[in-house]
This record gives sequence, C-alpha cells and structure tokens, in this order.
Amino acid sequence: MNEWLTEFGMFVAQLLTLVVVGGLAVAVIVRVRGETGERTRLRLEELNGMRRSRRRRMQLAASQPGARKRLVKAFRRDDKEHDRRGRKGEGKASPTVWVLDFHGDIKASGTGRLAEEVSAVLAVAGQGDEVVIRLESAGGLVHGYGLAAAELDRLREAGFATTVCVDKVAASGGYLMACAADQLRAAPFAVIGSIGVVAQLPNLHRLLKRHDIDVELLTAGRYKRTLTVFGENTEEGREKFLEDLETTHELFKRHVAERRPGLDIEAVATGEIWYGSDALARGLVDALGTSEAYLVERMQQARVISLKLEQKHKLGDRLGMAVSRGVEQSIERGLEMLDAGRWQKR
Repeated sequence: MNEWLTEFGMFVAQLLTLVVVGGLAVAVIVRVRGETGERTRLRLEELNGMRRSRRRRMQLAASQPGARKRLVKAFRRDDKEHDRRGRKGEGKASPTVWVLDFHGDIKASGTGRLAEEVSAVLAVAGQGDEVVIRLESAGGLVHGYGLAAAELDRLREAGFATTVCVDKVAASGGYLMACAADQLRAAPFAVIGSIGVVAQLPNLHRLLKRHDIDVELLTAGRYKRTLTVFGENTEEGREKFLEDLETTHELFKRHVAERRPGLDIEAVATGEIWYGSDALARGLVDALGTSEAYLVERMQQARVISLKLEQKHKLGDRLGMAVSRGVEQSIERGLEMLDAGRWQKR
C-alpha cells in the first residue's frame, strides 16, 4: 500500500510539473510570435467534385472485382477529357451556385460572419450565378434579425438570383430573413411562419413591497421606460408597451408583404407556424424539398461551391486546448490507477 501511494504521489508531481512547463511554453511562444495575422479564413469547397468522388467510390464498391479495373480506366478517361476541354476552353462556361449557411441563435450572432460572406460573393459572382442560403433559425431579437435580413437583401439588390432552403425551421426572425430570397424552399415538415412579435418580463414589485423594499426608477422622457421589472407598472405604460409591439408587428408584416406580394399577409401574420406542406398551400414558401435535393439538381447545370468564413484559433488557444486534453487524459489515468488500487488492496 505504501509503495502504491509513493508511486501515485510521484505521478501527481510529474503531472503538476508538466502543466507548469506547458503553461510557460505557451506564454513564451505567444509572446515571441505576437499573435499577428488574420483571425479568420475563407473555406471553399466544390460540391460537384465531392459528389462525383463519392459516386465513383460507391460504384467501385458495388461492382464485381473483375469489373473494377475497367471502371477505374473509364474514370481516368473521363478526367482526361474533362481536363482537355478545360484547357481548350471548349463548351459554354457553367454558372456558379454559391452556398452559404446561417444557423441563427436568439441574438442572430452569426450576422457579422454572414455579412462578410455576402461581401465575398458579391466581389466575384458573375452574371447567371445563384446564391443559395441554407437557413435554420427559430428567431430572436428584432434588431439582430433585421440586420441579418438586410444583409441578404444586398444579394437581391445586386441582381443575383437567391434561393433560401429551410430544412428544419425558419420562424419569426428566421422567416424575416427567408423572405429576402427570390425563391423559398422548405422540407415537408420544416417549421415556417410565426409572423408575430412577443415580449415578456417578470414584475417583482409586490414581492419587494411585501418586504418593505423600495425601488426608485428615474427617467428623462415620458416613455423612456414603460414596463419595469422592479417598479410598479401603470396602465399607461402597459398601453404604450403594447403600442410598440404593434408597431414592430406592422413593420414585420410590411417587410414580408413587400418581398412576397402574392401572400395574404393578414391571413398569415397571426403568429402561427405551419409545416412545409401547409406553408406551401398558404403561399409562405414556393416549393417543397430539402436543400440537399436542390443542390444535387443544380449540380447538373452549374458548379456548386460552398463558402464559409471560419474563425482561426490563436496559437495560444490551440496549445492551451492541447494542454487541457493532456491534463484530462492524465486525470483519467490517475482515476484508473485509484480504481485499480482498490482492487489490489483486496
């Protein structure tokens, strides 16, 4: 038992030494290199080539052993012919479909990245190109999603065909964004709509009053605060708050009606949601189908390129994560030794 405790103590000492040395190494390297350079990188991926490669692998896997060599030779001939035509410039240049992704949270915090991706597309897109946005969002803050919708409006204002594909949900602020597209497609059970505005907040005034706690709220401006969490709310403040909600709702309805003029906005701006097939019947979307099915269809006539702006981790962050993983593995090893020690004592 004493021998085991000595061994475990030495292990702990070695672990602490490793952590200290690793931390010092990270600090020195970060200080020397200065963490300069771009913080983001643009990732481009041609989906046509990826799909062709997968299809060939599936064909090889499904073929008889004796036919695989013939298939490989046929693939090579196709590649050579494709390269030859490309070098000679034969054939009409294919348009490009640029694919962007937006997964929204309550703050629409991905809007900044989306804005940069839109700018990147606008800088290189040519006549006949299309932009597809794979959108997923249940909505959130009005100003956040209003800005995100404005970023998508830039594509249409520049004259590019835009398509929004919704596989899961585009509701409230998500639908506000989706309406910026020339064509809106949704999966059969995607959640669509929720053209409404909601706000709620607790009021603790009676609880505080019961305990003789006063809260003073001082404002300059009649409606600087309408409803509060701690103060006593008035009927006037409540009416003004509701008036502001109605104003925001009217702006939402106007935004949707301008971009989808054939929609009966009063019939659908009730705050309700509909699944894809029902949304199509009400004119909230233009077609049913998944984003994957649409992109595969577009690959028959165009190059399809996925564009994504990714955050680059600092050197210190990468080393820190590596040290963290090492510490976690060491702790797991220590726990395993403790567990093994219990069995050894028996």
